[in-house]
Amino acid sequence: MNAFATAMNVIFADANMAVDALWFVGATGPGVAVRVIRKSPDEITPFSAGRILSETTQLDVRVADMPTPAPGDLIRIGAEDFLVQGEPKADRERLIWTLNTRKP
Repeated sequence: MNAFATAMNVIFADANMAVDALWFVGATGPGVAVRVIRKSPDEITPFSAGRILSETTQLDVRVADMPTPAPGDLIRIGAEDFLVQGEPKADRERLIWTLNTRKP
C-alpha cells in the first residue's frame, strides 16, 4: 500500500470527514455498508444568455468499498437517499470514486 492509499484510509475512518452509508446495487437488495465523504458544491450551468445556479451532492467513496458503482445505484446516508446519476469518476490513483447524485 502506498502513502496516498494509507492517507485515504485514515481520512475515511475519521468521523469528522466521512459518514456511514449503505450502497444498494440497482437501488434494490440488501445494502452494503460503506463510508462516504459528502460534498455539496454549487454548480453553475450556462443557459442561453443566463446562468443557472443549482445545488449538487457528490459522494466520494473508496474503490475498495464500492468496486462497481453504476448509474441507478442508491446510497442511503441516515434517512436520506441519493441516486447515482452519470458515470462514476475515479481519481488518478484509482482509489476513490466521485459519484454525482440526486434525490430520488
